[in-house]
Amino acid sequence: MTEQGVAPQKSFSARAFAELVLLGVIWGVSFLSIRIALDTVPFVTTVFHRVFWATLVLWAVIAVQKLPIPKDPRIWGAFLVMGFLNNVLPFSLMAWGQLYVETGLTSILNAATAIFGVLLAAAFFRDERLSRPKLIGVTLGFLGVSITIGLGNLLQFSLGNLAQLAILGGTLSYALASVWARFRLGHLPPQIAAAGMLTGATVMMLPLMLIVDGMPSLSQPWQTWVSIAYYSVVATAGAYLLYYRVLAQAGSGNLMLVTLIIPPIAIVLGALVRDESLPSNAYLGFAVLAAGLIILSRSGRRD
Repeated sequence: MTEQGVAPQKSFSARAFAELVLLGVIWGVSFLSIRIALDTVPFVTTVFHRVFWATLVLWAVIAVQKLPIPKDPRIWGAFLVMGFLNNVLPFSLMAWGQLYVETGLTSILNAATAIFGVLLAAAFFRDERLSRPKLIGVTLGFLGVSITIGLGNLLQFSLGNLAQLAILGGTLSYALASVWARFRLGHLPPQIAAAGMLTGATVMMLPLMLIVDGMPSLSQPWQTWVSIAYYSVVATAGAYLLYYRVLAQAGSGNLMLVTLIIPPIAIVLGALVRDESLPSNAYLGFAVLAAGLIILSRSGRRD
């Protein structure tokens, strides 16, 4: 998940903090719901479900709120690029990665989005300089990711290692999407930007799904449909709306802390529901990564 533009840093209100925690819980549960769907649904089809149903929900919200729909073809072209960078590519890479990587570990690696986001913002925007605290935070972040994966594993080829790299590729795509959004979509209402982006993603995912997986089967266990409903309607459409609400109240630096809430939720659910266990280096890596993210969030408030 990425932000569009950079909001000024703000102090927390009790309500903003509660909504931040709620957002972290929603996204933490989403990793388990996606993994459950992957038990019976091909990964490309899981991504199609995610963007398609979320698109319908967001356009319904826009219709109720009677928001104006953009007519400029250039904006719709920007939606296509955003849909690819923020949905098609990262959702696909992460869904495939979850076939071979534990739920909790996927959520830990997902936190690297904030690290890549800071680096790319510094590269593309003059007002996002890489200050000393940010540099320390980024360094700790990459160190944490390296510990989580295990440096020795990077020298060995396996589907598990390749899946972890795919998940990291998804986080880089999220960060690129944030840059693109600030350049091209920052002037739009967040509901319109999110719906347009997901529409573009759906347009791309439909032929890809039909080519790779064929028509989706409607004969699925109830657990699969509950999981699809959760990760598409609640954890995508609903979470986007909540994300921008928290962003407006708390600022982008504070919002970065949501990445610290997600992994504990995903780790506990993975252990309880799927009997997953993580190696000790994953917990150590998350601790180092968390320290980097805390430094980055505080440096954002000062800069």
